[in-house]
Amino acid sequence: MSIFVKGKSRDGRKRQPERDAYDRLRQRQTLHQSAEREFKRQFFGLLLVIVTWSLAMGWLLALVTNAQGATPAAEIGTVDVVPAQYKLGQELYLENCSTCHIALPPAVLPTQTWKNLLEDSQHYGAQLKPLVDPPRILVWKYLLTFSRVQLDDEETPYRVNNSRYFKALHPGVKLPRPVQIGSCISCHPSANDYNFRRLSQE
Repeated sequence: MSIFVKGKSRDGRKRQPERDAYDRLRQRQTLHQSAEREFKRQFFGLLLVIVTWSLAMGWLLALVTNAQGATPAAEIGTVDVVPAQYKLGQELYLENCSTCHIALPPAVLPTQTWKNLLEDSQHYGAQLKPLVDPPRILVWKYLLTFSRVQLDDEETPYRVNNSRYFKALHPGVKLPRPVQIGSCISCHPSANDYNFRRLSQE
């Protein structure tokens, strides 16, 4: 009789162990499905954030690229685009150097040449009043940034026709001998305006 008591529920019916196991299995399956749905929801949410961020970055990059592309090369003028932090140094360089001759882009001579020219009051046979700080520092930072390094075994050139950088910037160009600063205008008609990108038809 005790066997029957243990096997009965409160209402007097027999318990069905299979039914309990089935209910537990259904609960586990429901929990598992709920966890899967939550995981999928989080995954797709993260995927949506990544796609939205990528599209926004692509759009911003396209805006920046179009803004830079909208500026014609002729308006840039110099060999290198000069960031705002070096603009004042460039202006001071032009103010001090283009009054007597065409101001050359820093890229045509090595850094050591520019350093020596800034420190020396003798300038190609003329006596100059040297720049003093802080303008000298601003000009130097501009020249340092946009000139190229000199090789250890290389002699410091003081004429553009002796500079390997000047030659590298003019591949295949028949240059007059000797190269004079004034002869730049024959190929660069806007050189007086410090624009070396605009070239003559030749």
